[in-house]
Amino acid sequence: MKHFAEFQYDVDDNSVKDLLEKSKSGSPASADEETLSFLFSLLDLTSLSEKDHSGKISKMCDKLNMLTESYPDLPSPAAICVYPEFVPIAKAKLNNPLVNIASVGAGFPSSQTFFEVKLLEVEMAVEAGADEIDVVMPVGKFQADLTEEVFEEIRKLKETLGPLHLKVILETGSLNDLSEVRKASLLAMDAGADFIKTSTGKAGSGASPDSFAVMCLAVKDFYEKTGKKVGIKPAGGISTPGDAHLFLGIVKHILGDDWLNPEKFRIGASRLANHLIRDIFKKDENFSYFD
Repeated sequence: MKHFAEFQYDVDDNSVKDLLEKSKSGSPASADEETLSFLFSLLDLTSLSEKDHSGKISKMCDKLNMLTESYPDLPSPAAICVYPEFVPIAKAKLNNPLVNIASVGAGFPSSQTFFEVKLLEVEMAVEAGADEIDVVMPVGKFQADLTEEVFEEIRKLKETLGPLHLKVILETGSLNDLSEVRKASLLAMDAGADFIKTSTGKAGSGASPDSFAVMCLAVKDFYEKTGKKVGIKPAGGISTPGDAHLFLGIVKHILGDDWLNPEKFRIGASRLANHLIRDIFKKDENFSYFD
């Protein structure tokens, strides 16, 4: 925990509100086609339902494979994100080298199992072909002030992944306040997270602008102290282009252009992809490319 103790964790809620207003006032009210296409390039196209099965994930990969043919001017999304058991299907079916395979792991979404099981699940997902792993910070341990245990868990997972991206989900809707969001952000980054992510979409509320702004500020502060640029990912409840555009404006205002790329900024969503394609290509409101 080299840098964690060097930061202050208190957050002034009113300052965050003022910051959000400034980020909104500095962005256009709506996104143009170029911006909508850029937002599409940031997507972690996600299927994390209890109803998922091999046929559904296979069809999703087929749709991704046909995307360039169907919409030549549309960029590829950054990644497809699935449960670990479906990684081999994505690896076998997906033929677009620009789309990474991301897997949730380590006891997703609650992070409540033996650490040995978490580690084995992550190892198996990587062996099956995953390029990136999304894990949930153990919120209970964090709120019980067992910060060293949380730090070591994240550190060991990152050590196992090596150069592959580790995205740590803070589950901000389950945290008590914005100060906890900041503290969790700094702890995860100091432990080796390549991305910090708001939510699973499975517990509490999803991504909120105020929590996301606090995370961006923590990323900025961590970079200024360490020189490491950690990525940022809102997820959970982001379904419309307007939602996505809001989070884009926050990143641009707080972190700047260096974070405006898929290597440093992702958006986790399932329904958003259809809505972006619909608005870019002027489809009717019932349009759906991805089932």
